Amino acid sequence: MSKKVLIVCYYWPPAGGPGVQRWLKFVKYLPDFDIEPIVYTPENPKYPIVDASMIAEVSDSVTVLKQPIKEPYRFASLLSRLPFSRRETVKQLSSGIVPKATKQTLLQRLLLFIRGNFFIPDARVGWVKPSVRFLENYIKTNEIDTVITTGPPHSMHLIGMKLKAKITIDITKKLHWIADFRDPWTTIGYHDKLKMTERTQRKHKELEHRVLTTADQVIVTSPTTKEEFSTITKKPITVITNGFDTESHQEVPSSNRFTISHIGSLLSERNPLILWKVLDILVREYAPFREQFELKLVGKVSKEVVDVIKSFGLEKYLTLVGYVSHQEAIALQCEASVLLLIEIDLEITKGIIPGKVFEYLAAKRPILGLGPKDADVREIITTTQSGYYFEYTEEEALKEAILYLFHNHTSKKWTEGREAYISKYHRKQLTQVLATCIHSL
Repeated sequence: MSKKVLIVCYYWPPAGGPGVQRWLKFVKYLPDFDIEPIVYTPENPKYPIVDASMIAEVSDSVTVLKQPIKEPYRFASLLSRLPFSRRETVKQLSSGIVPKATKQTLLQRLLLFIRGNFFIPDARVGWVKPSVRFLENYIKTNEIDTVITTGPPHSMHLIGMKLKAKITIDITKKLHWIADFRDPWTTIGYHDKLKMTERTQRKHKELEHRVLTTADQVIVTSPTTKEEFSTITKKPITVITNGFDTESHQEVPSSNRFTISHIGSLLSERNPLILWKVLDILVREYAPFREQFELKLVGKVSKEVVDVIKSFGLEKYLTLVGYVSHQEAIALQCEASVLLLIEIDLEITKGIIPGKVFEYLAAKRPILGLGPKDADVREIITTTQSGYYFEYTEEEALKEAILYLFHNHTSKKWTEGREAYISKYHRKQLTQVLATCIHSL
């Protein structure tokens, strides 16, 4: 008989973007390891990105429970209709695009302060109490002994913590709870943008500590996050990265042009001046590069990023595609000559391993990474022999790598013989690690 596991997640189809992929794929493969997943998710969420094509990836055999949620972003949307405000202001913030402090409007500063100090740990905290009421009865009725919560939003973990405190399976056994962190909590990149008071920051630290020390097991997506959490809790911590699913990938001929593509959001802080400078130099100094070069940005891109690219004279080479479905994104990855992976040059970002890097691996196109020193993602790119990674000070080395990739962009080096290096990042292999954690409880 399969073991029943309840999975509490905010992002679920038709949500788009990388946040939905992790548990959509875990749920797909868990039955192969004698585990029956039951998904609990909002009935009427306010997703910043919607991708209806993702619905088809949910098996009809999966039980999906849905309950209503009230979200403050709906109120913020009403504010955007007032004469003094702009609709784009709210759309940007709800999508995670936060302008630099010097360029924020009064409404943006107000919304960031309210979000940071009135909704702790996040804007979905109002869903915690009604979810606990509903799930307490469901868990008992359906003989479930394990709950998994995944965040962000980290309010999902509060649901798990409260359920664990309330539910006793039998006289000697409490509910098992696994907390999955797709991103860190108090060290996540956007925390310092939310204009939190000292009291709010302390509250976050307290909640983070309670979750990490109450959960039976903790799952993280990078070694750096494991190291960080190990200073807070003695509970078992397992690294399970994101991954790729080969069934989604098809062989697509690469473009005849030398196309450098970035798939996913490019926010204001993720704006690599060193890259735009090097590309400007190559365009001006090397005619063959100038004739074949294209910079393609797929997804939401901050206006500040676009303005800087234009300031370097690269506007005629720039193609802004906007948001596309997951399947379209996969095709664009396979068509690219080079895939860009860009992270903010800060110590706190070195543990971030974007989900897209694994789909980049499956696309079998060379990866060009830029980010902080000692980043976890550098190890992945290096050990899989999938491309190059540079710090923001390595201008000459970056230029040489781009020229090398340009001269070899029709080579089959990147499409052959790499399966052995990347197979451990297949979603099914990763789900096996998750299943081991679940069965060990």
